[in-house]
Amino acid sequence: MNLADVFTVVLVIVGFLAVFVGIWLAAAGLFPAAVERCAGRLGTSPVKCALVGAVCAIPLLVVGIIIGNVAPNAPVKVLSFVIIVSTILAALIGTSGLALRIGQGLKSARDDDSPWLRVRRGAVVLALTYGTIVLLPVTLVAGFGALVLGLFSRENSSGGRVPEAP
Repeated sequence: MNLADVFTVVLVIVGFLAVFVGIWLAAAGLFPAAVERCAGRLGTSPVKCALVGAVCAIPLLVVGIIIGNVAPNAPVKVLSFVIIVSTILAALIGTSGLALRIGQGLKSARDDDSPWLRVRRGAVVLALTYGTIVLLPVTLVAGFGALVLGLFSRENSSGGRVPEAP
């Protein structure tokens, strides 16, 4: 392996990590309430988020792969692609809550003026931890679970319970 091969591998990895940071920042900008709910969920019950994510995301991915392998025509293969990509994007949106949670722990004086800096700081730290490879699927599954729990919970974004209808 020569130096060009090493640089190719390193720069591809750095590129993927930069894309993750960009997706997390975009998710925080587009869906701030959902990202805050995910951050709260991951902060209070990360194991529950990981279990719910595993129960929900893994079957979706398996179904998407099976449909793609047995599909006789292109429209069904496109459906398989949509299932897989939407599951991964949902996991990344949920994981942006983890980036926000990490960034909230790394306080700065500029947070009041630019709240997105919390997500960026947390995203950089989270992306650096992906060098271990083990944390990538764990955080994606937990992020998916946090998003599912946040979407189907009866809590509002301030953390209080929504009163039951009479």
